[in-house]
Amino acid sequence: MPKLDESLLRPLPPFSKLDDSAIRAILDQSTSRRFEKGSTVFEEATAAESFFLLLDGTIRVVRITTEGEQVTALHIPAGQLFGIARALGRDTYPATAVAASEGVVLSWPTRLWDGFVAQYEGFATETYKTIGDRVGEMNTRIVEMSTQHVEQRIARALLRLVKQSGKKVTEGIEIGFPITRQDVSEMTGTTLHTVSRLLSAWEKEGLIISKRKKITVCDPHRMVTLGGT
Repeated sequence: MPKLDESLLRPLPPFSKLDDSAIRAILDQSTSRRFEKGSTVFEEATAAESFFLLLDGTIRVVRITTEGEQVTALHIPAGQLFGIARALGRDTYPATAVAASEGVVLSWPTRLWDGFVAQYEGFATETYKTIGDRVGEMNTRIVEMSTQHVEQRIARALLRLVKQSGKKVTEGIEIGFPITRQDVSEMTGTTLHTVSRLLSAWEKEGLIISKRKKITVCDPHRMVTLGGT
């Protein structure tokens, strides 16, 4: 992959307070890699030897329950750091990262983390803000699964994905990466059968379009009403 320009990192929060020479120094220590959809960037409980920045694409963060079931914890959009186990005081990854779409990732050895935090203004504060946002999202989902009906949970899950990665199309707002009904069931703690039944009903009502691993929300305002937000 050709040498990356400083302009790629300049607008991103962890690097926005740095001058080009500092960004260049950071880039020169990175390794870039392209991941195909469905490929694993790292696995839960393995040694956290690197941390990462997603330049393009979407990362699906997956946990395995004690019963062996796969649960999608959250999705990480382009422009964010991930695999930052060191920031959590861990030496292993707390979850598995899977490419939800084709993507480009930068990585750095974990041994550089403490130096980046100490040397580069804004790197630590913006990173911990991101961690706080992710913890908040996961806590919200826990509350949803405990207190809300399935229809509300699924509506809110689709709205979150639209907010993170949605792109306007003729029919409405399309989630910007491939997503299956199985993915939605893992995100909302319900069965594939229930998700399929509900999405099919919504499609007949003109609320969504679901085909070829793409979901388009055609009526966002009604989806907000269904989600109870």
